Amino acid sequence: MEQTLAEKILSANSLTKKNARAGDIVIAKIRTTMAHDGSGPLAIKRIEDNQFNLSNPKNTIFFVDHSAPAARAELANAQVVLRQFTEKTGSKFHEAGSGICHQVLVENYAMPGTVLIGGDSHTVTAGALSCFATGMGSTDVAVAMHLGKTWLRVPETIRVQVDGKLSKGVYSKDIILTLIGMLGEDGANYKSLEYRGSTIKNLSMESRFTLSNMAVEAGGKVGLIETDKTARTYLKAHDRENQFREIRADENANYERVIEINASGLEPVVAAPHSVANVKKISEIGEVKVNQVYIGTCTNGRIEDLRIAAKILKGEQRAKGTRFIVCPASAEVYMQAAKEGLVNIFMETGGVVTAPGCGACPGIHAGILGDGEVCLSTQNRNYKGRMGNPNASVYLGSPATAAATIIEGIITDPREYL
Repeated sequence: MEQTLAEKILSANSLTKKNARAGDIVIAKIRTTMAHDGSGPLAIKRIEDNQFNLSNPKNTIFFVDHSAPAARAELANAQVVLRQFTEKTGSKFHEAGSGICHQVLVENYAMPGTVLIGGDSHTVTAGALSCFATGMGSTDVAVAMHLGKTWLRVPETIRVQVDGKLSKGVYSKDIILTLIGMLGEDGANYKSLEYRGSTIKNLSMESRFTLSNMAVEAGGKVGLIETDKTARTYLKAHDRENQFREIRADENANYERVIEINASGLEPVVAAPHSVANVKKISEIGEVKVNQVYIGTCTNGRIEDLRIAAKILKGEQRAKGTRFIVCPASAEVYMQAAKEGLVNIFMETGGVVTAPGCGACPGIHAGILGDGEVCLSTQNRNYKGRMGNPNASVYLGSPATAAATIIEGIITDPREYL
């Protein structure tokens, strides 16, 4: 039977149906479950209220990342709940400063061919390693932590075929924003987005994570990419080469639809307020003054992203009246950026480098906008109020676009600086 990546991975992990097809319901065994300081306290309450034990403490992981370090007393108290529970149960805990759960998961835990359930929608990031990674609510996560399995409807798959060479100044962020602009915010509702083609094969793992991370912005259940030598090299660099498995979709698999994108024809784009699907070419948006630029998040806070920005910013200064914040996605990324001198470049430009974590993205601390202000961010969402103020506006773009914008003070085409 010819299968898509989603069908193949869920079949391999199904306890009920070994030749699963789109639309089937399976009970799937879970290798890894996670929750963070936003979703974790409720999951723990459900576990304790029902007197659940943990089926696999060593693969049950809690993170402090959404408010790291804590911005208010109630957030600090929520984090205490996580610390006490993990100490009591022997489950794993990543303290504030470790980084964003999604980045730490791909660095240390996400394994090709397995199922990963997380209490956050951007758990889909790990799909770039051919891990069926998806987000669920806290109660479902609690049950998964207890049982070590969960029920899933096998999603239909949209094959996203991307071929051609990316032009100078165009990155994976531009690919995924362009795709979301085509699909809309619910165009892939409960679908698997399967990224294929020559362009995808030539992307780094960091760039692939960006594609998988934003599958959910089109409504996707998961965003999957076949494993190859690039994935193997990434796992090897993190002392996990033994976890590599070659996972490929069958060529004659049944796809709900195929979307073809010519990468060589793409331009730098941004998502304008207040929708990720409100995608426009930078060349078409006119002069948009920016008060703050934010580089980081689980979408574009990896070392590759910081290198791209630093290359543009070296020897430059931020525009007067434009603030500049950088938040590395993990401690590993932060230390590598410091080693390479990238942190110095950002600070010499007039930027602020904050502790690894979600930072300003969810609007809890570390960069909340003022009334009427505009931010150009490398994050994944720009809904009204996303960065903490419903009276502010957020545009989304690539790290290169962000860097060029820092220099000019208006949203700027990065090709002018490359």
